[in-house]
Amino acid sequence: MQLTPLHLQGGRDLSGEIAVQPSKNAALPIIVASLLSSEPVTLHGVPRLSDVYTILDLAQHIGTRHAWVGPNSLTLHTPEILNTDAPYALVSKMRASFIILGAILARAGQATVSMPGGCAWGPRPVDQHVKALRALGAEISEDGGNFGAVRHGHLSGTFVFEMLTVGGTHNAVLASVLGGGVVTLENASIDTDVVDLVNFLNTLGARIEGAGTNTLTIHGVAALRGGEYTVIPDRIEAGTFMIAAAATRSRLTLTNVRPDHLRAITAKLTEMGVDILEAGDRLIVDARDRELKPVNVTTQSFPGFPTDVQPQMSALLATVPGTSVIQDPVYPDRLTHVAELQRMGANITVSGYTQVIQGGKLHAAPVKAADLRAGAALFIAAMTTEGETVIDGVQYLNRGYERLAERLRSIGANAWQPQPMLASAMD
Repeated sequence: MQLTPLHLQGGRDLSGEIAVQPSKNAALPIIVASLLSSEPVTLHGVPRLSDVYTILDLAQHIGTRHAWVGPNSLTLHTPEILNTDAPYALVSKMRASFIILGAILARAGQATVSMPGGCAWGPRPVDQHVKALRALGAEISEDGGNFGAVRHGHLSGTFVFEMLTVGGTHNAVLASVLGGGVVTLENASIDTDVVDLVNFLNTLGARIEGAGTNTLTIHGVAALRGGEYTVIPDRIEAGTFMIAAAATRSRLTLTNVRPDHLRAITAKLTEMGVDILEAGDRLIVDARDRELKPVNVTTQSFPGFPTDVQPQMSALLATVPGTSVIQDPVYPDRLTHVAELQRMGANITVSGYTQVIQGGKLHAAPVKAADLRAGAALFIAAMTTEGETVIDGVQYLNRGYERLAERLRSIGANAWQPQPMLASAMD
């Protein structure tokens, strides 16, 4: 289906409540992990996003049957592995799909997965994935961009990650769950998505200790049972709407949030002068009549300030008088939003992974998203202007934000996507 650009008429305050969608980044590895059980699994809190449909297509190729049983509830069943390969045509659409290597390897004893694709900004190497699996006893080969993995018996042993890696931790955990070995992962990621994956697997009968710490110990089990599980809320979407409220100097209530997952974002917005009130699974963000202050931001692995919210923060700081500095050593090439924000009047100078932002007033302009979070930065910036901004590259926004125009309208934004024109039968 043809995608039309997102239109935003800025200059309106946001208000009311918005429910934060379930976490895409947590749901994707959990869907992959369902491959480890031959029994049905029902997941609640699965966002209907293009990335989710991509991973479902890949799982179906491997042997998973799936059915939506509610607006955000999904039943998955993989009675047997039909294919042990994950071809380029499927894997190339999304970087996160590479973690299917560990799941197929655990269930079938062998797997072949192509190098992943995804957003258009910079490489995310998989060397830590490969080193971990090799250290634990898997035989890994590479041929023309395809990785082959074979295990002879059970994976076991200890691996110390050279750097914090969410995907690498996912892959090593998935590969180690089944069997009779004991695996210890040191310097493992403590990201919320890793914790959610471990909690899900333990619900199905896995024996994994240390979730939320940098040491994970996996005691292999013979098989996993089926079950039900609810995915955590999306902290990146929550952060996006928190920043949108600040950028438009509005008061907005977010529901279905985990405030403990948002501490770094809350702290930085509070430092700027935004009032944030936590109330159970709700956050009230109030930036009305505030003279916000410039700040310096450095991204880090969780629980630090997330790289996935860095472009959105750039858009906000571009509206705050004074000098702010953003550094993103986590993903130094995440900069595609800069040139587009500059088209809207942002004063941003880039050196390496550092942005120096002189805040001021933005104006409407036609812009194009080159990746998911750059698109989020652009719709935030658009809502601060007085004119109409047209954002192309909607396919990237569809990877992370469900029914975006509709949900923005529900909190007061003037956002719409024109219906695509149908070609005449005479053409």
